[in-house]
Amino acid sequence: MQKGNIGVSTENIFPIIKKYLYSDHEIFLRELISNAVDATQKLKTFASVGEFKGELGDTTIRVSIDTKKNTITISDRGVGMTAEEIEKYINQLAFSGANDFLEKYKKDANAIIGHFGLGFYSSFMVSKKVEIITRSFRDDAQPVKWSCDGSTEFTIEDAKKEERGTDIILYIDDENKNFVDKNEISKLLKKYCRFLPVEIAFGKKTEWKDGKEVETDEDNVVNETNPLWTRKPADLTDEDYQKFYRDLYPMSDDPLFNIHLNVDYPFNLTGVLYFPKIKSNIEIQKNKIQLYCNQVYVTDSVEGIVPEFLTLLHGVLDSPDIPLNVSRSYLQSDGNVKKISSHITKKVADRLEEIFKSDRKIFEEKWDDLKLFIEYGMLTDEKFYDRAVKFALLKNTEGKYFTFEEYKEIVKTNQTDKDDQLVYLYSTNKDDQYTFIEAAKAKGYDVLLMDGHFDSHFVNHIEQKFEKTRFVRVDSDVVDKLIPKDEQHEMKLSAEQKENLTSVFSSQVPQVAKSHFMVSFEAMGETDTPVMITQQEFMRRMKEMSALQGGGMFYGEMPDSYNLVVNGNHPLVTKIAGDVDEQLGEKLKTINSRVTSLNSRKSELEAAKKDKKDEEIPQAEKEEMDDVEKKIGEQNNKKSELLKDYASGNKLVSQLIDLALLSNNMLKGEALNKFVKRSIELI
Repeated sequence: MQKGNIGVSTENIFPIIKKYLYSDHEIFLRELISNAVDATQKLKTFASVGEFKGELGDTTIRVSIDTKKNTITISDRGVGMTAEEIEKYINQLAFSGANDFLEKYKKDANAIIGHFGLGFYSSFMVSKKVEIITRSFRDDAQPVKWSCDGSTEFTIEDAKKEERGTDIILYIDDENKNFVDKNEISKLLKKYCRFLPVEIAFGKKTEWKDGKEVETDEDNVVNETNPLWTRKPADLTDEDYQKFYRDLYPMSDDPLFNIHLNVDYPFNLTGVLYFPKIKSNIEIQKNKIQLYCNQVYVTDSVEGIVPEFLTLLHGVLDSPDIPLNVSRSYLQSDGNVKKISSHITKKVADRLEEIFKSDRKIFEEKWDDLKLFIEYGMLTDEKFYDRAVKFALLKNTEGKYFTFEEYKEIVKTNQTDKDDQLVYLYSTNKDDQYTFIEAAKAKGYDVLLMDGHFDSHFVNHIEQKFEKTRFVRVDSDVVDKLIPKDEQHEMKLSAEQKENLTSVFSSQVPQVAKSHFMVSFEAMGETDTPVMITQQEFMRRMKEMSALQGGGMFYGEMPDSYNLVVNGNHPLVTKIAGDVDEQLGEKLKTINSRVTSLNSRKSELEAAKKDKKDEEIPQAEKEEMDDVEKKIGEQNNKKSELLKDYASGNKLVSQLIDLALLSNNMLKGEALNKFVKRSIELI
């Protein structure tokens, strides 16, 4: 028996391994099985070139556990090792230059990445002792046993082993006994090893017999050695792609489309990406793309290699050229990553354009599900935008689809305003905004449906891209002002009547939480809506964008501001104005006369103190100014109270306001109950 000592203390080398190389204990199984796969494939290579002339036989890698001894064993029938090779690959390679290594990186342990490590190290993450029993494939090779307790001391001795290959036996320590469990090992094998290129067996398959589960003689092979992405697209059917997706995501709906990647220059990349069906705008999930390196699972956090918008996709990517840290747990920044990312973007754009051109009907049928991906890409990736602008679609409230160029040609004649700007009208909810949509359509306008997750941002983005173009939500103003033309209606109300009705209507607007209403008048047609509620485009859009970003922006904290627009030409409004004149005319005339007289005196006092310093103004004039302003306020309050009292007794005013609120889905609770009772009374 040979004993050895590496010459560096355990308290130096293994804490670094544990802390910086393999912080995730469970990957020990992946690393050891990957080594077994390498050994097996190496033997197959030797056989193909004649260096190994024996029978390959069964090359299955086997994983077993012994709950009594607390051991996990990984066995392969690969190339195996001689004593000299153990010295070279386990002792020297694993521990060579340890003192120099520790000295070099002790101040910057992160620099370990890419410079140090062997998959075999991971065994000491969970083990108090590790044994290697191995026999080389070479003729007359002597089986040997290597043993180490995690310190720098080891032993090598002759062993008994009839077949070539390697058994690695892990004596699991007390802290990691959870790994000596059938279910736990099954879970790790499924996560890390389900697509490795050599068969891996964990125990035997079972079946129900005589009311109980019994083992069969058949190996329980846990992996698919020839997964779908490693095969040629020409050899695959749509059902093959669907089945693979269902295997990856058992509880998901069938995907919309798939893209098969197969690149061998200037880097190697294979994989299959799927566009999932997203049921709602809030059901956006990332980290559904699995990254592999030569069929070894690495991670599902692929933000570094997949463009941001494509992290919404599902599927698999596999590349030996993606730079990983030494424990193969995450990506490192590298020029290849940018190239791969750009290539994936191009392939996705190519596939979408191909579908659009070859079968536009299918593309339109799936647009509502694809829209989120494409808009996200156009917002965040300039190169993708340049490609997608050819096949991205706009959908109107009637369910018809148009490319950007097609839609522009359709609406430019009727929807260009007096300043030669093309106006795209849109709705975010065709039920809530039905009245406004119908009013726009009555004028011959077309209305787009923009109800997607990113549409508030997307509208802003498109406005910056398109020349002399703006998007206007259909409920942001009265229909005649959505697309301003030269023609205008003449207002029937006088300035004094508008002032009176401002107080009348504003006094009867019910309190709506976090909302503020401003009364304004527009000269519309006599058959147009008497009272309507609009929301200014800029403020509303800013608030929507703020909400999408978590509400942290300035606009997200502001109350909603609405315009209560009164149609000054509607017969019901002119009737109310006439009724105010009839009932309150003399009283209002008296108040207005007094206010006019007081304002005249106020103007005289202001003229008298012009260009004077405060100390030069007589005290009597100051006191008179205060008295005049006080009396003006009193008269205005008196006027407001008169108009408010009138309005509270006029059911028609409240009815018109409530109808406007109701059409905007803003009439709720007590206000809605009052409206219903009032409606019955009026009927």
